[in-house]
Amino acid sequence: MGRLEGKTALITGGARGQGAAEAALFAEEGANVVLTDVLAEEGERTAAEAGGTFLQHDVTSEDEWASVVSRTVELHGGIDVLINNAGIYIPTPLVGGDLGDYRRVIEVNQVGVYLGMREVAPVMIERGGGSIVNISSIGGLRGTGVAFGYTASKWAVRGMTKSAAVALGRYGIRVNSVHPGPIETAMLYQNPTVEAGRLDELLGRVPLGRVAEAEEVAKLTLFLASDESSYSTGSEFVIDGGMTA
Repeated sequence: MGRLEGKTALITGGARGQGAAEAALFAEEGANVVLTDVLAEEGERTAAEAGGTFLQHDVTSEDEWASVVSRTVELHGGIDVLINNAGIYIPTPLVGGDLGDYRRVIEVNQVGVYLGMREVAPVMIERGGGSIVNISSIGGLRGTGVAFGYTASKWAVRGMTKSAAVALGRYGIRVNSVHPGPIETAMLYQNPTVEAGRLDELLGRVPLGRVAEAEEVAKLTLFLASDESSYSTGSEFVIDGGMTA
């Protein structure tokens, strides 16, 4: 307990799934938690359960990012941790894919992360340091055939993480990416293989033979958010049951 005592954590996509698990765990560890999402009702409920604050937030909006960061600083005096967790999955094949779907995925998954780092970095610089954790995917480590936009966005998150780590290291700001495999969240059931009722086929490609719980990812992000990972930056942390081994 107390691994984030006195720190303020801003978590996007915090209404449910991994974001909600992170919000609950971070609050248990002493953080002031501000969680954001476009899902207002679920976000308010999650914030109430965690003892944090909910702010409705479209991560593709510059104005809303500025407002969320300003409000968090107003509430808690600064920001020590940013978890760029918000993301969407839409099947976007290369051949016959819809450009609108592709752009939507890029806007949320890639531009949203860029805007988050851009808005929070000056606050962290003023604070004297901080930790940014960008949630990528194993899709950011390898190619996939049916999710061209999702894969492109998650590779971009990986690259932006490394670039931000180089740019911000001199200010004591660490930036790392997390690459989950199959996790028990709503997004899992958008996977074409799972959607088709072939979860066992997917699990056959996971050496540990199971799907992870959102809390398991939250524990990894907690390590990266805390001072325990003080010499880790610009790195990829994979949590996939051995799927990419």
